[in-house]
Amino acid sequence: MSIADNLLAFTFAATLLTLTPGLDTALVLRTATVEGKRQAFRAALGVNAGCLVWGAAVAFGLGALIAVSELGYNLLKYCGAAYLAWLGVNMLLRPRRSLAPAEANGKAGGNWFLKGMLGNVLNPKVGIFYVSFLPQFIPQGQPLVAWTFGLVSIHVVLGLVWSMVLIGATQPLSGFLRRESVIRWMDRTTGMIFVLFAARLAFSKR
Repeated sequence: MSIADNLLAFTFAATLLTLTPGLDTALVLRTATVEGKRQAFRAALGVNAGCLVWGAAVAFGLGALIAVSELGYNLLKYCGAAYLAWLGVNMLLRPRRSLAPAEANGKAGGNWFLKGMLGNVLNPKVGIFYVSFLPQFIPQGQPLVAWTFGLVSIHVVLGLVWSMVLIGATQPLSGFLRRESVIRWMDRTTGMIFVLFAARLAFSKR
């Protein structure tokens, strides 16, 4: 395939993957609903910063090392599962009842950029996915590092656009979504999703 064909094929595949509901979607939707669009955008930036970290790891060989090292894979896998479980259990046991004015302005609620980034960085499946997926779209003879970062950048742009769509979709319903019962339900539902993802990650195999 030509360079243009490779880029188009990757963009199409990455778009389908971006639209597939997963942990990132749950995180952005929950944060937008409960804490507002500023915090949700920070979470989205964190998620995509995690993609860039994995892109760098793959470009410089760490992703391949994790792909072949059972110890490295398991260590990162269990750290990621523990982190997701910690987030989920906190939401289940301590769901919010209301939003203080400071929270509505995005001044509280934790560092969602860091939470979003760690959620991706501590998930070795993202690294394995990049190791197995990206090389298919790098033309033979082209510089590996430059193409890896280029493809990851396309994935990041798609992720940010989709996150903005998700965040915007919550705004017309913001009054309803900020009710006490809805906030508590959203926290508990997202917490359960996080715990399920943690269990799935902990017991997953390559």
